[in-house]
Amino acid sequence: MRVAVDIGGTFTDLVYLDELTGRVGMVKADTTPPHFEQGVLHVIQKAGLQGEQIDFFVHGSTVVINALTERKGAVTGLITTKGFRDVLEIGRANRPDLFNLAYRKPVPFVPRHLRQEVNERLTHKGEVLRDLDTGEIDPIVQHFREQGVTAIAVCLLHAYKNPLHERMIVDYIKQQWPEVAVTASHEITKEWREYERTNTAVLNSYVMPLTARYLDKLEQHLVENGARGRKTIMQSNGGITTFEHAKQAPINLVESGPVAGMYGAAVLGRLLGYDNVIALDIGGTTAKCSLIQEGEISITTDYKIEWDHRSAGYPIKVPVVDIVEIGNGGGSIAWLDEGNALHVGPKSAGSMPGPACYGRGGSSATTTDANLVIGRLNKDNFLGGEIEADLEAARRAIQPIADAYGTSVEEAALGIVRKANANMVNALKLISIRRGHDPRDYTMVAIGGGGPMHAMALARELQIQRIVIPVASAVFSAWGMLMSDLRQDWIGTFNHRLSQLSESQWQQEWDRVKAEAYTSFAEQGVTEAEIVFSLSVDMRYLGQEHTVKVSVPECDTWEELTEQLVERFHQLHEQHYSYRLPESETEIVNLHLTGWGLLEKPPMAEWTQGGLADEAIVERRHVHLDEFGWQEIPVYQRDRLAAGEQFAGPAIVEEPSSSAVIYPDQQCRVDRYGNLIVEGATRA
Repeated sequence: MRVAVDIGGTFTDLVYLDELTGRVGMVKADTTPPHFEQGVLHVIQKAGLQGEQIDFFVHGSTVVINALTERKGAVTGLITTKGFRDVLEIGRANRPDLFNLAYRKPVPFVPRHLRQEVNERLTHKGEVLRDLDTGEIDPIVQHFREQGVTAIAVCLLHAYKNPLHERMIVDYIKQQWPEVAVTASHEITKEWREYERTNTAVLNSYVMPLTARYLDKLEQHLVENGARGRKTIMQSNGGITTFEHAKQAPINLVESGPVAGMYGAAVLGRLLGYDNVIALDIGGTTAKCSLIQEGEISITTDYKIEWDHRSAGYPIKVPVVDIVEIGNGGGSIAWLDEGNALHVGPKSAGSMPGPACYGRGGSSATTTDANLVIGRLNKDNFLGGEIEADLEAARRAIQPIADAYGTSVEEAALGIVRKANANMVNALKLISIRRGHDPRDYTMVAIGGGGPMHAMALARELQIQRIVIPVASAVFSAWGMLMSDLRQDWIGTFNHRLSQLSESQWQQEWDRVKAEAYTSFAEQGVTEAEIVFSLSVDMRYLGQEHTVKVSVPECDTWEELTEQLVERFHQLHEQHYSYRLPESETEIVNLHLTGWGLLEKPPMAEWTQGGLADEAIVERRHVHLDEFGWQEIPVYQRDRLAAGEQFAGPAIVEEPSSSAVIYPDQQCRVDRYGNLIVEGATRA
């Protein structure tokens, strides 16, 4: 068995593949904070799997992002170069809330009394200007012990160029205090920018003890239940890594769960022949979207947590799939502000007590309650019958909003859904229109429990002509994990004007990074024959501050390579910023090597069940369809639809964990793999 388990804010999803029979199964269970490993074991038991059957296990976890947002990490100390103690405090000047006179910078994860200095110094070229005296470390370690520190970050000036002094400090601390968790910044990132580098090292140390305990406990439980096969975990870069490697650099798991769905959407898009894809994942707590171009997911190292229009957030300088995430999902709570304006999210009802219609004591109106009231969800087949939906409880929860506006409960419910949709449209615009991409040129892949429910309305708003709803879309992120390979990224500052860079300098640096990559993969049991590399560079015009990522072409000569690099950069710069400067000199800032350790993938099984579309209709139901009003429409049961069947909207297609709402101006067909392909008119 190959098994993938994804922990979401509301549900924990499992997808398994029986490699002997080709059978695929999927299960959902409640997420169990704070003991998330219990939810993993529960969903495995619910699937009826025995540990001895699990040959390959991959996991998507929220343990890192939860520790950061809830401030439940380790007491962390920082050691840095003399004069740079307050880098975390100073941060950047580009604050988002420019005209707020009461603005406060984000509070550093390490208070000032736990930020200590050593009197060493390197030049920007990595040359030693002042030697490190390890005797300075003893009083720092003693101070940290007295303050209850359990994790230490070491980030020295220009260590990305020469990590000598960082290694000396880490080695010395491990000799004196072996039980403390230690991070050296060069082990996590070799990009320049002191603030971002320091914050990344600090956050890695902050979550290191918690992540190690969680993975150790999970592995112990899995082994005790007989699962002795390979155990891996999803990283933020769209690849997987071993538990042991993840414990050393846990900050790479910050978006462990969400990126799997985006990676799966890229895999599915390539399989179906759709290289340009907008992936939309709507779960119980959040909605996430990402742009996939020419079959490749977009990676950024300018990731921030807790960033919004009022807070600068905290930068994390590691490769992360470029995702826009908002607090809008099925469990998002609808509320009125002091001016009686309607909002949906970001606060969520979670799984306990959950939306009011769950009947678990929830009293706040949520998006799920609203969809139930306007007929888009089936109260008699809620979550495949696992929950008996309480329609009256949903109506009672929405009643205060209806009273505030002097409307009916149904109109208030429709307002909640439309407000949630408006929030999601804005998120989709952020990853498409705002970055120079026309959404009409893309296919939307809608996943998560709420993806099929909202996707057709969002596509009509953005004039997207094609929507793909995968089989078992509600657990698609877990499926994406089964499609992943081992992946690592090596990004390092290599600042050179392209006109002054020699071929030997270029080749020598790539050879060094590749040698490091081969060593790292060998430690994870990957042979050279299973490794594939992809090269890219961060480039800019001379005098600019920020960069554009450019893939490195394969060329026969150095002159041809540099010409193509410059031309690709001009094109991408114009796409991002609407102009190019062909006469300006260009420079390389960073080299980016991506390495994949290729794993055997399960084949995509063809859809063999179901029958005629007319025979798949299980009922007709009154549903509100926005400007089309209330209509009595057919409800299809998805597993009764055979490949090749097609029908026109309006319609609803139901499966145990989601429902697809198809509008009157759209058509739906079932492809050979069982995916729903929805096409048709767009909203004027």
